[in-house]
Amino acid sequence: MIVTTTPTVEGHPVTQYLRVVCGETIAGVNMFKDIAAGFRNVVGGRSQAYENELIQARETALAEMVQRALELGAEGVVGVDIDYETLGTDNGMLMVTASGTAVRFSQPR
Repeated sequence: MIVTTTPTVEGHPVTQYLRVVCGETIAGVNMFKDIAAGFRNVVGGRSQAYENELIQARETALAEMVQRALELGAEGVVGVDIDYETLGTDNGMLMVTASGTAVRFSQPR
């Protein structure tokens, strides 16, 4: 499955646009990660716990989007966009959405 942020794929002409597909995930960050991130905020540096949570949420959203494209018989997803939002009263939840257009390609020449 070809997944790209571009609207086209060189050497793979799009023959059919199937529909928009999306994948979503909402991840909660637990108290221990908050404490570690708060400490990092004071002394500086990167929060590995938050970065890992973000990576996992993004990969889950992309995988869900690809799964929905496969269910349509797609060979690729073009124009992929990934968005991030925080949710909850204390912004303790991270929402990641991935969306794009499921397509079929003609056979390369």
